[in-house]
Amino acid sequence: MAERRSRRETSRPSSHFQSRLEELYRTFDHPDAASDPVQIVRRYTAPDDREVVGFCASALAFGRVASVLNSIESLLAAMGPHPAAFVRAFDPKHDRKTIDPLVHRWIRGRDLVALMLILQRMLREAGTIEQFFVAGDEPAAPDISAALESFSARAMQTNLRAAYIRMPERPGVCYFFPRPSAGSACKRLNLFLRWMVRRDAIDLGTWTQVSPSRLIIPLDTHVIRLGRCLRFTRYSSPNWKMAAEITASLRSMNAEDPVRYDFSLCHVGMMNACGYGRAQGDRQCPLRGICRPKPRARKLGTERTLKGN
Repeated sequence: MAERRSRRETSRPSSHFQSRLEELYRTFDHPDAASDPVQIVRRYTAPDDREVVGFCASALAFGRVASVLNSIESLLAAMGPHPAAFVRAFDPKHDRKTIDPLVHRWIRGRDLVALMLILQRMLREAGTIEQFFVAGDEPAAPDISAALESFSARAMQTNLRAAYIRMPERPGVCYFFPRPSAGSACKRLNLFLRWMVRRDAIDLGTWTQVSPSRLIIPLDTHVIRLGRCLRFTRYSSPNWKMAAEITASLRSMNAEDPVRYDFSLCHVGMMNACGYGRAQGDRQCPLRGICRPKPRARKLGTERTLKGN
């Protein structure tokens, strides 16, 4: 019964609903709309550099924005002005000394060394990260879930003994390569794909072999809040099913580009404008009138941080 009730609570967006989201999209669709890791990726013009920097930046996109940006900049400083060339020529014996000291939350330098080895294998075997990805893709599939599954599984087949003195049972680099089959929302991989596949003032459109219609929304804590407030999902736990259901709601408005509104929705959340489950309600929300924030029934504790994966 509970699931039936929650199913009835989800809504099919109307044309008015879509026009409000389009208005929000136009508000944020310019390069300096908000502080975001993609701004760092945009500094690079060569497609191979954008791929490598994009993957590293999205891999580290968890935690506070200032900390994320600082960690990305530190890694890129260690990699030098041509990140793709650095990866291709990477020698853990000689090049890890600039990476080993780096730390981002629970990620250590050795995990980033392992990431360099995985990216190096991708470039050497396939030429580009895109080619490595599409080797496990089926373009006729409705979305990229199977392709992500294959991508992460093949990435973790890389020999990483040069990165770890003692090979742990589950090395930290695994965090960069989650799988939908394990229930993960694959937030950071989906973020990387959005940057690479879509093209507008924010996203780079570096890739050409994956259709934007098959992307899944990067599920972070802000998109979860907005997704529930807008009745895009009946799920309460952040996982692949929630990401797929929110994307399906967005696909009903734009089948060719379902994650079009991700950047703007995310940054409404980052501005603390969404009142879902908060005493403020929708007073500050730019989507006021189409959102339905739940009344705050009790005092909420410290908001849980989503460890987006």
